[in-house]
Amino acid sequence: MRGFATLNIWADDVEAAEKWYAEFLGQDAYFHRNGPDGKLAYAEFRIGDFEAELGIIDRRWAPAASVAGPGGAIMHWHVDDLEGTVERLLALGAKEYQKITPQGDSGFVTASVVDPFGNVLGVMTNPHYVAITDGVKNPQ
Repeated sequence: MRGFATLNIWADDVEAAEKWYAEFLGQDAYFHRNGPDGKLAYAEFRIGDFEAELGIIDRRWAPAASVAGPGGAIMHWHVDDLEGTVERLLALGAKEYQKITPQGDSGFVTASVVDPFGNVLGVMTNPHYVAITDGVKNPQ
């Protein structure tokens, strides 16, 4: 595996989810795809230093064994202001899933929320991520 490429989440109302994420991210989705019924079925954002993709898919196309609501693995996005980001997510209607939690004493701190569409969104401060991106932006 060479790195995170695309994170897909599910929503019953892709249009509403796209608007919510656009508000949170401060940018519009760059790609849209309608389903056979003409209704928005997929919206995608490019986010962060490496333009990681966040795709919102109509829940009608979720795998048959998937369940609605939080569960499974949590993918954490690095943020520079963890407390401010969590406060903003909660103000936009997300619900706390995991409170801000230091992971030892080396600067790794995680938190997660459930977005209004039932998806877990993890955020964290990650010293390793900062070291890697600083090396890319300022190679020695």
